[in-house]
Amino acid sequence: MARDRYWKLTSEEVENLNYNTQKVLNWEIKCVREPEENAEFIGVFLYKHGTPFDYNPIKGITYYHNNIERKEVPEITKFLKSKVGGEEKDRGERVFLEGSKEFFGGKDVGQLAKELESKFKAKASISIEFENMTEEEKEQAGLPPAKLLPVPGSK
Repeated sequence: MARDRYWKLTSEEVENLNYNTQKVLNWEIKCVREPEENAEFIGVFLYKHGTPFDYNPIKGITYYHNNIERKEVPEITKFLKSKVGGEEKDRGERVFLEGSKEFFGGKDVGQLAKELESKFKAKASISIEFENMTEEEKEQAGLPPAKLLPVPGSK
């Protein structure tokens, strides 16, 4: 299986992409607060085949947090649950929203990134990993070649 990851995409770039959502393996929105050296961030992601939880994959959106005050975590969870639903399961610095709404389209991912940026006062950077996309499909989707990060050993 050939895999390609596009990274450091902005919410605007992702909203304007037009790719086959069936070829998306995962996406991640990483929201970093200033100053970056404080390493305060929230990462929201979705894996097509589920996220590992005690050796079993859980379907639905998951988020992780780093250097975020504990009192803020319930606010992040509440915000995401209002958008995608799901049953909350905590595991350390990760919160799983089991059974939440799943989406892989650029418009939806880009819109969520914009909302996260606004709500939590952070700058979003998006990564999307695809499987088995031809060069023609990449071009037609509008994926920027300069932001392609090939996945080693995938071709």
